[in-house]
Amino acid sequence: MRLRGVRGSRNIEDLRRTGGGGRAGIGGVGLLVVLAIGYFAGIDVTPLLQQATQPAPASRELSAEEERAAEFTSRVLATTETVWSDIFPAQVGRPYEPPVLVLYSGVTASPCGNASGATGPFYCPADEKAYLDTAFFATLSRQLGARGDFAAAYVIAHEVAHHVQNELGILGQVNERRQVVGETQANALTVRLELQADCLSGVWARSVDGLLEPGDLEEALNAARMIGDDHLQERAGRVPQPHTFTHGTSEQRSRWFATGFQSGDIRSCDTFRAQRL
Repeated sequence: MRLRGVRGSRNIEDLRRTGGGGRAGIGGVGLLVVLAIGYFAGIDVTPLLQQATQPAPASRELSAEEERAAEFTSRVLATTETVWSDIFPAQVGRPYEPPVLVLYSGVTASPCGNASGATGPFYCPADEKAYLDTAFFATLSRQLGARGDFAAAYVIAHEVAHHVQNELGILGQVNERRQVVGETQANALTVRLELQADCLSGVWARSVDGLLEPGDLEEALNAARMIGDDHLQERAGRVPQPHTFTHGTSEQRSRWFATGFQSGDIRSCDTFRAQRL
């Protein structure tokens, strides 16, 4: 992916020099907000409260690899800001408000709960921030077999796509529905949500086509395949159990990404009305 000359985003919050956790104390009002989020969203906020009462860790220097990962992430994030800021007025009829992307190392806390680099990137609708341990790029390449810079860019675009869903009101509606159905139905809704994010990532990829190099598109499609539920369960030595899927199969993930790339239209990503996933 040709990112030389692409500006970096200002919507980066880098916590890696302090261990990634962000252990600033929570004031009285902030404490009430956190407790309310935990109560109404059914989220365990204990790790966040425990972390907030601990002293801030000593700062550390970032390695050259970490610095490069941050620069790469910042530039990819900037492309998502440009793309969605253009698409929203044209296809949605209103402006786009970009998310903040939090870089952390090892572990972090968010209003959506505690996380570690092992859990992978995630988006928290409670604070409208995406969270990424840049060490995940190495995991993606070396352990999951999804190599290449555009595979890493796809991961960033996918988390931003969850923010797009939040901006469109889809994420909130699905989360409300998941609270009142059984586990199998909730998983099925989550699959549709994730496949839609894959499709929206494809819409982004089409809009940055001028930055793509030969092989980039295949890197993204391969990444989508490598993190399919069926593939990951097989790698773990298990027989795939569709009722436990939360992201979709390898074939579904790559196909929905391709759907978004081919159309460049948000409307093509309506996985909730699709008869075939």
